[in-house]
Amino acid sequence: MMGGVASIPTDPSRKVQVIAAGYSRTGTVSTSLALAKLLDGPVLHGGTQILVRDDEYCGLWIRAYKARNAGDKAQTLKLVREATAGFVATADLPPADFMPEMMELYPDAKVVLVRRDPQKWWNSIATLSGRTAPWWFGLVMAPIPGWRYLPSYVTEYSRSTLKLAGLTENTDSAAQLIKLGGPHILEAHNDKVRSLVPKGQLLEMELSEGWEPLCRFLGVPVPDEPFPRANDAKAADDYAVKVLFKVFQVWLGIFSAAGVAVYSGFWLWKYKTR
Repeated sequence: MMGGVASIPTDPSRKVQVIAAGYSRTGTVSTSLALAKLLDGPVLHGGTQILVRDDEYCGLWIRAYKARNAGDKAQTLKLVREATAGFVATADLPPADFMPEMMELYPDAKVVLVRRDPQKWWNSIATLSGRTAPWWFGLVMAPIPGWRYLPSYVTEYSRSTLKLAGLTENTDSAAQLIKLGGPHILEAHNDKVRSLVPKGQLLEMELSEGWEPLCRFLGVPVPDEPFPRANDAKAADDYAVKVLFKVFQVWLGIFSAAGVAVYSGFWLWKYKTR
């Protein structure tokens, strides 16, 4: 999960059975771990996939956002299908941000919506977005394989999130998300999910309820072990430290190589001018 090894499907014929439609920071890591246990298959936790897999996977979702923004439904569905193929369940963004497309692609999928206090949720989201708001974020990430598309992805989901609040002009950055967003965005997202999913296919729950409602909803036995209690915020913070360390290493290598090149060039020039 977040900061770990991303689940990569080996059997593309498997289809999504469960969509954990809660927005980021609503226990998506815990939900992903629980679904992986109950469904015995690869679960697409969006945050992990975007951060741990290669540039192409992040780029795939960015293209899906752009196709949707352009009104190209067929291309949007094609890209979302490609990004979710082989997974038995999905959680977190980006899949939760493509609920109309997910329900069209997987009409029989069961949907789980984890509830969380909107104000506490917003405090967490604002902290996360604040890390990606600085203007230099894109420049720093540009030479990092696997993360160079992250700023573009942040822009796309920020724009999409703000549209939930009816804000559509000049609202395409993490900085604008912090400035103009609020707890009402979570409520708008949850209402959107409710409007898209037939009642018999939707479970609303809180993580504190544990295995019982989820297992009953999915028709599977309750595991003889505690419900996963991963901390989304701590997981993100721990991974942020890893990101910063890798960024430091890459830029140190760039500056070191540049320094060697300049030094070598200087001595070559000095030798030739003797």
